[in-house]
Amino acid sequence: MSVVGQGATPAGVHGEREAATWVRGMFGRVAPRYDLLNHLLSFYIDRYWRAHTVKRVHDVLKKPGTRVLDLCCGTGDLTLALQRRSRGLVFGSDFCHPMLTVARDKSNAREARTALFEADALQLPIANASFDLITVAFGFRNLANYDAGLAEMRRLLRPGGMMAILEFSRPPNPLVRAMNNLYCRRILPLIGGWISGAPDAYTYLPDSVRKFPEAPELGAKMRRAGFEDVRFEYLTGGMVALHLGRTS
Repeated sequence: MSVVGQGATPAGVHGEREAATWVRGMFGRVAPRYDLLNHLLSFYIDRYWRAHTVKRVHDVLKKPGTRVLDLCCGTGDLTLALQRRSRGLVFGSDFCHPMLTVARDKSNAREARTALFEADALQLPIANASFDLITVAFGFRNLANYDAGLAEMRRLLRPGGMMAILEFSRPPNPLVRAMNNLYCRRILPLIGGWISGAPDAYTYLPDSVRKFPEAPELGAKMRRAGFEDVRFEYLTGGMVALHLGRTS
């Protein structure tokens, strides 16, 4: 039976505000080597996951004047991938300043048409119905309140808008799940902690995946939040799941 929390629950942390503060600080510490670790620890498959997400939302991106928000954008990899395919304006938002600094450097280096801003994904300073597409890649499980995050995404989407959540999951195949658990609990913390210099961050990672709703449960949360045409697909044997939904 899966363990499901209302939001991110780092060890020894209590309450949503304290959890958000801990997560912000943790990402700030690993920001300088975040991209390197993402690529190494996923064996560079993370690039495929993001490319696949862009492909799945291409119908929205190709519309002239479309407005896109990449929430919890981190160092901006998905933001920039969306921008390359978009015929409109792509925004990227994150509440961790050091991560955004890396994203801005990337955007400036590529002369990308992206607008980056610092804000909490649970309380965004944006008017209702502002976007045609909202994406989150590997950031949703770090929110202090999952239901509040979905409600905020629903608020910001226009009628007929689309949302996409790319997130770690737990493989449905028992053998693949066992192998993935071994890697995440034994190997990933050692390598991630050694390279980043922040072992607590890479102990938190597998723990956060274990506590996060499994794909069908997240889909049910999306429906309760008011999303329609909700569906998900497993990637790489179920280590990752891409969730899609629309507004009416």
